[in-house]
Amino acid sequence: MKRGLDILKELGVVDLVLSGGDPLLREDIGEIIDYASQYFITTVYDNGSMALKKIDALRNADLVAISIDSLDPKKNDYLRGVKGAWRTAMEAVEELHNQGISVGVSPTISQFNLHEIPDFTKYFTSKDIPVWYCLYSYDSSIGQDNLFKIGKKDDQFTIADNNAMVDLCDSLIQMKKKNSNIFMTTKLLKAIKNLYLTGERPWECKAFQNFFIIDNVGRVAGCHLHDPTTTIFDLPRIWDTPELKALRKQYSKCTRCTYMCYIFYSLHGSVLANIQVAQEQWKNARLIIKKKPTAQLRWERRIAQQ
Repeated sequence: MKRGLDILKELGVVDLVLSGGDPLLREDIGEIIDYASQYFITTVYDNGSMALKKIDALRNADLVAISIDSLDPKKNDYLRGVKGAWRTAMEAVEELHNQGISVGVSPTISQFNLHEIPDFTKYFTSKDIPVWYCLYSYDSSIGQDNLFKIGKKDDQFTIADNNAMVDLCDSLIQMKKKNSNIFMTTKLLKAIKNLYLTGERPWECKAFQNFFIIDNVGRVAGCHLHDPTTTIFDLPRIWDTPELKALRKQYSKCTRCTYMCYIFYSLHGSVLANIQVAQEQWKNARLIIKKKPTAQLRWERRIAQQ
């Protein structure tokens, strides 16, 4: 694992997200986070079930994202498919916050909870707990060997009220003007608004340019919707090849997903490359200043050469 992280460091990667499944199920997760946090802005995702059990492992994480979808316990447990999920996740957020660990909540916006997102956001941000969002989606992948798959189509969750989604984006944009605990850029919210208003995407996918995915055995893909292209150990060798450049061009035309994280990195590049993030007073602006220099310069040079 450390060897793989060293390769990412040499490539100039600065922002590392550990998600799953649940990365906290790994016995060596504390060692991984401790090492990764020395070189990367390290975010760890958890559904709330493991955070308290692994609280010591999370102390060096820059951000811990806990999945909570509603303030209503029964509604949240229905969305999560696990009885008691709400209580466990809420207890995790409260305890991590009380112990000074940088924790936030990450609701998945769907038709089922669309109208309560403003109140949900106000509740947590008033407690100085940041919020960043996912959009309900399901995989339409055509590959046979995808790194992982997310969800399946369910009409009760699929966002059908486009006007309500547009209104929500407008509300969050206005809330952001006074609330620095909303960890979404205005540019991203406007892009999502445009998608639901016009059906058009004001971005091109930047998979294998601004982001890529690595699974637990080291296979690498531009995103999880496509079959793996290489391994972490061979990635430096192929990074600047014509073949990978052609693949980037192919990915740029892909319109098969609305995964918020992919859209964010497609719009902004590395989180550290865009001063807009700091200008909008994200709480991790201090991390931008702290961890930008050498690795980010290497990354910027690579992107400029493409």
